Amino acid sequence: MGKTVTLSDVAAAARVDLSTASRALRGEGRVSPATRQRIIDAAAELDFRPNAQAQFLANGVSKTVGVLTLNAPAIFAMPVLTGVNTALGQLDIATLLYDARTDSAVLQESVRKLHARRIDGLLVLGAGVLRSPLHSISAGFDIPVAYAYATSDDPKDVWFMPDGVMAGRMAGEHLLGIGRRHIAHITSKSDIGARDRETGLMQALKAAKVPLALGKPLRGNWTRRWGAEAATQILEQKASVDAIFCGNDQIALGAYGVLRAAGVRVPDDVALVGVDNWEGLVGNGDNLLTTIEPNLFNVGRSAALYLTAATEGRYEPGAHYEACTLVLGETTMGSGIRTATDPEGLI
Repeated sequence: MGKTVTLSDVAAAARVDLSTASRALRGEGRVSPATRQRIIDAAAELDFRPNAQAQFLANGVSKTVGVLTLNAPAIFAMPVLTGVNTALGQLDIATLLYDARTDSAVLQESVRKLHARRIDGLLVLGAGVLRSPLHSISAGFDIPVAYAYATSDDPKDVWFMPDGVMAGRMAGEHLLGIGRRHIAHITSKSDIGARDRETGLMQALKAAKVPLALGKPLRGNWTRRWGAEAATQILEQKASVDAIFCGNDQIALGAYGVLRAAGVRVPDDVALVGVDNWEGLVGNGDNLLTTIEPNLFNVGRSAALYLTAATEGRYEPGAHYEACTLVLGETTMGSGIRTATDPEGLI
């Protein structure tokens, strides 16, 4: 490894004193255009990288953001965290990561440690699926705090989430758009995401003056087993159902298995839509499920960019929702989706 290039090396190469080189590279002070350009050129030629600790001592900015995760290894947390790190890395901002591992004692200890750190902002990354908002920890910090893939119980806080209402509305509009008029809903209960997705679906049905099949959603949990159980209930009731919006892809996969085993043609007899783009997340990509992509990478990216803006005084409290995307699959479009996506059918 070569010798670390210092500001003194840049000053010597540009034939100026140390203070002039420092002012020029910070864009401050009275330095002639020709001299400033000579200093910039010397820094580029030497591949000069400013020392972060020296910058902090000079202007009080550490260029480090704390990231407090509630469960970093969780599969839905990873794309959010990737979005955060990508955005901050492009801005040459370092991250200091603490993971609470869903343990409240570890969470409190992590908060205590973050208080002692020289960070410019704090991003709290939640688990997304919550029965109630997180208890705010913002009040104890004198730096900007933002929440990603989580909501806060303090309306003065700022948080970033996928637009669950948009997801439900988009699913309903898609099913209506392919001619379905007897749409059932299988979902979870007592959950913020479930409520938002149900709200969006009902908005789409109300706009089309189409009632919800079965009269009410079937509410259980987020598992594939519940999806199978709920689909069995629908079959036993012999209900007039030609489509099911499932609150997530696991429920949809459970329903799909039961319907196919019973001889129900998907999507000819019953179309299915899920949420999460699970196949894309785990790298399957076989275009089986039509699903709503929550764009979790964008949630993390937007939260990180907002936090950097907030360190400069631009602060907008409240909810910020990231747009979702419809991903077409066989469960609404039929096997022809493979041909449309991949002419050789090798998805």
